[in-house]
Amino acid sequence: MIYCVCVCVFLSICVCVSLSLSLSVCVCLYLCLSLCVRLSLCLCVSVSICVCVSLSLSLSVCVSVSVSVALCVCLSLCVSLSLSLCVCVCVLPCSQSTRVMWTPPLRESFAYPFLVLQMLLLTYILRTRNPSRTAMVALGVSNLCFMLPWQFAQFVLLTQVASLFASYILGYLSGAKMQSILVTHMITLGVCFVLMFGNSMLLTSFYASSLVSIWGIIALRDRFAGVFKPGILTWVVQGLAWVAFTVLLKFTLSNILGASDDAHISALIKSKFTSYKDFHTLMYTCAAEFDFMETETPVRYLKTLLLPINLLVVAVIAGRTVQDIIWFLREGGKTSVKAEECDEAEGTEVAAKAELVYHSLQLVAFAVLAVLIMRLKLFLTPHMCIMASLICSKQLFGWIGERFKLQTTAFAVMAIMAVQGVANLQAQWTIIGEFSNLPQEELLDWIQDHTQPGSVFAGAMPTMASVKLSAGRPIVNHPHYEDSGLRERTKLVYSMYSRMSGETVKRNLMKLGVDYFVLEDSWCTRRTRPGCSMPEIWDVEDPQNSGKTPLCSHMSRNSRPHFTTVFSNDVYKILKVPKVAKDHR
Repeated sequence: MIYCVCVCVFLSICVCVSLSLSLSVCVCLYLCLSLCVRLSLCLCVSVSICVCVSLSLSLSVCVSVSVSVALCVCLSLCVSLSLSLCVCVCVLPCSQSTRVMWTPPLRESFAYPFLVLQMLLLTYILRTRNPSRTAMVALGVSNLCFMLPWQFAQFVLLTQVASLFASYILGYLSGAKMQSILVTHMITLGVCFVLMFGNSMLLTSFYASSLVSIWGIIALRDRFAGVFKPGILTWVVQGLAWVAFTVLLKFTLSNILGASDDAHISALIKSKFTSYKDFHTLMYTCAAEFDFMETETPVRYLKTLLLPINLLVVAVIAGRTVQDIIWFLREGGKTSVKAEECDEAEGTEVAAKAELVYHSLQLVAFAVLAVLIMRLKLFLTPHMCIMASLICSKQLFGWIGERFKLQTTAFAVMAIMAVQGVANLQAQWTIIGEFSNLPQEELLDWIQDHTQPGSVFAGAMPTMASVKLSAGRPIVNHPHYEDSGLRERTKLVYSMYSRMSGETVKRNLMKLGVDYFVLEDSWCTRRTRPGCSMPEIWDVEDPQNSGKTPLCSHMSRNSRPHFTTVFSNDVYKILKVPKVAKDHR
């Protein structure tokens, strides 16, 4: 049954993503299908989405129809009240779940649906006492599909492995099952390394090092038990050993392989907690999506009750976990709650707790990521929706009373959420617009008509992506900022927006073999906040020229004698590298 559900999920997501529908719809499907237990409901929801798509209905109608069908079918079949609540809380704050409607090409938008599928399979594995090899293979395939589109997927998977390791330390996950999951991750990482043409960033990541260190700790668990008395001290030692071995192995591998592609990530994290800053970290932190989470987001969570419900659910799960820990410590570690040492009934109960503990820890990890980097609330909001559905769980909230009282409570929660939620939906439905960028179209037409196919271009990374895609011209920099070589090339290119002399910038472009530079005045004057204009960012890197007029300001008025302006409109100006400069390459 679980595999039929996965197939339905996968097909629905492929249809929605390929037709550029909002990822909110896709997430609703995932959350809905992951909680239901009847294949008929899965098929019904999937078919309703496909029908909406095939009839070319508007996005708002697609959301309304699919959610309505899901709710009606759910209630009519009496499958699960939590399904209704999950879909409801996902749709009402949908603007916080994705940015795909504003920036469709984001790599994480293509990767995220596979993460939800992967977590669905992982939940099934945690729930099953002896998962089959087929389930592990399915987990590995979903892992691979998540990692291939998005290179930063390794950091999300690191939080997942850490959450699972914490569950293992607390005794909710058996060593054998944990090792099986680790082996699956390792094999997936190796396959991804090959398919990404030997990307050394994967092998030298904290994620890869963490897999190895956790494997070693579990393999030595008997020695830990022989040296330390079971209890808090053992848990702390295992946690510290994991951190120490992971960091040590990561930097050892980086030095051996000479990899520095992820050095900017360490610098970015460092800049979040200290006053450290350099050119590359400011390129990230000056963008709003890489800044800390804005205060408006928690306020929106509060208005739709998403945050209070999650706090309540996590508090209940944490309370029960603390009770288990206290019971374990009172027994002096003699009575184990570990899954492999329980009988069948107790093992099922421990497995049920394991998935709750894991998802709670994963929620905390996603919250930390979202607070540090606002863009990553893409992972937090949908997971909060999943956790919110647990308010209907008899296992957690059976103390409320009989089934009728629990259902009444759930309906009351949905009614209160709908007050702000309907307003959110109406605000989304009133957004009507179209994309038009006539200046860039003029730029690309001129490039195609007046330059040679082998002419090399440089400029702002987003513009260079368009030049390569639409005009087919060679470029020296593009938005794949994870590559260390590309970061250095981009830094040389962006010296046009510094306060350096024109001769210095010309030599930088000559070194890169550039024939044309696309100058954008907005990059010279744009300032998201104090210290975040391009000239101010360069002042950190090039303090000796601080106070001078930026070179881009001179170029916008008169590009001579260093360059020749060959095209200009309201937004873009193309500067040609002089022939004399070209000959010196």
